[in-house]
Amino acid sequence: MANTVKVRVPGTTANCGPGFDAVGIACTIYNDLELTLNDQGGISLAVMGEGAGAIPADGSNVAVKAIQMVLAKTGCKLNGIHLKMVNNIPLARGLGSSAAAIVGGLVAANELTGNTLTKEDILGMATAIEGHPDNVAPAIFGGITVSIMDSGNAKYLRLQPAKAFSMVAVIPEFNLSTKAARKVLPDSVPFADAVFNVSRTALLIGALCTGELKLLSHALEDRLHQPYREQLIPGMAQVLAAARQTGALGAALSGAGPCLLAFTADDSDEVGKAMVKAFNIHKVPARYQVLAIDEQGAVII
Repeated sequence: MANTVKVRVPGTTANCGPGFDAVGIACTIYNDLELTLNDQGGISLAVMGEGAGAIPADGSNVAVKAIQMVLAKTGCKLNGIHLKMVNNIPLARGLGSSAAAIVGGLVAANELTGNTLTKEDILGMATAIEGHPDNVAPAIFGGITVSIMDSGNAKYLRLQPAKAFSMVAVIPEFNLSTKAARKVLPDSVPFADAVFNVSRTALLIGALCTGELKLLSHALEDRLHQPYREQLIPGMAQVLAAARQTGALGAALSGAGPCLLAFTADDSDEVGKAMVKAFNIHKVPARYQVLAIDEQGAVII
């Protein structure tokens, strides 16, 4: 049995406007993780790219936690963990960096311990570490996923969009932890806002499944989390407006932010430049990247 494996995991965008903690999309931005197991004990971690010098190299690292979870579940006696990570997904920006690390660790360790876990097993374990399945599901399965929690168990549905589109991710030069972004959310919302989001989420999934992308301008609207998180992201409303005014199909906060995401049929670069300019007006340096949907999810390379 091999004792080294390399895994590639896509970044993800979650919520997609109204689909709070439920809708996620795998994106064509990737982290690579190389895992070696041995019987000599200890943990070593080398990181290149995003997070180099900042990611913890001990048992608190989420990838290490994921690997140790698989080792415990499978009864593997190899307890020495050596990780090499090449990260292109920005940390704490709303593009699923922690989900990618967790899924990468689980998939790599599963491969090295005999590939006994199913993808559904990995989804359950990833959700247990991450706390919710909206990012880990698309990272595992690729495509667009809708996920729920049922009595502590994650359930998912994978969708294939009827018509291709691009996503323009605008990445500001500051990070925002999911924990901080959740602190600003209310304990309850008005009934009218709940109805608003239910209808928009249904429209979002319908638009993606039928290819009626012109409906995304309405389907990406949200009242559950974006209005509250706007205070944490300078210029957010103006950046989203700039995307729509430049021809985007619609725009929304990516995950918990601070990345903002525009859905586009064409003119992606023009939309990205307009969004960066709007951020700059608010003294926020930013860059953009044009992404497509990753259809594979995590793969052994």
